[in-house]
Amino acid sequence: MKTSARNQFEGKIKAIRTGAVNDEIVINVSPNRDIVAIITGDSTKKLNLAEGSDVVALIKASSVILAADSNGLVFSARNQFSGSVTVVSKGAVNSDIVIDAGDGVQIGAIITNTSLDNLGIKAGSQVTAIFKASSVIVAAKA
Repeated sequence: MKTSARNQFEGKIKAIRTGAVNDEIVINVSPNRDIVAIITGDSTKKLNLAEGSDVVALIKASSVILAADSNGLVFSARNQFSGSVTVVSKGAVNSDIVIDAGDGVQIGAIITNTSLDNLGIKAGSQVTAIFKASSVIVAAKA
């Protein structure tokens, strides 16, 4: 599959929690890593999703927020992956960051150069990649 979303995680659906309008889809992407997606109930039906289904979770790099030091704060976003920065590619306005979150999981983030400088991010920095469940697109084979 080719898409513009940099972050593509193959996995199996671990759980589906059905709501009145939206469903919560828990996708296991590695032995110790789950990604949570919020999609409409219609999408759950249209994609024929069920526990154990093979899916791909897609997250645009621009939807990933980085925290370098949370100062004891907790965040409401369900998807949080801590790891080490492996690549920093600084452009004219934005920087492309790659984080190794362990278990074979790498996450790409696009942040402004101002944020890069303010957070002091460089290769080897410890950061947490954060993205909302509503920013996850779920793909399944037809």
